[in-house]
Amino acid sequence: MPAEELAPFDPDDPEDAKLVTLARTTRARTRAAEGACVRDQDGRTYAAASVALPSLQLGALQVAVAMAVASGARRLEAGVVVSGEAALDEAGVAAVRDLSGPGVALHLAASDGTVVASVSS
Repeated sequence: MPAEELAPFDPDDPEDAKLVTLARTTRARTRAAEGACVRDQDGRTYAAASVALPSLQLGALQVAVAMAVASGARRLEAGVVVSGEAALDEAGVAAVRDLSGPGVALHLAASDGTVVASVSS
């Protein structure tokens, strides 16, 4: 995504740090390729792991968005994906955009929790 879409991430903000922690622990617990966590308009968080079944392939961000929608979220404020990939999955970013429109801060973190990229939906 273009540089003008970069969104800020504050590692000292407890709410941003919480997203990273939940995404990391979900990924570790499930041994999945990705872990993700999103925060909705009410401050509720939804942590998810990627799904890799023969008949179903979903990125962690897609699953987290689906969980938020199923719980009644109307908008997302932010999200984090912990992955070994170099970029956020476009399908996950599209799911965030479908629910919330543009402007949601999305962050990609390495397995150690270090944020390596930030984009806006």
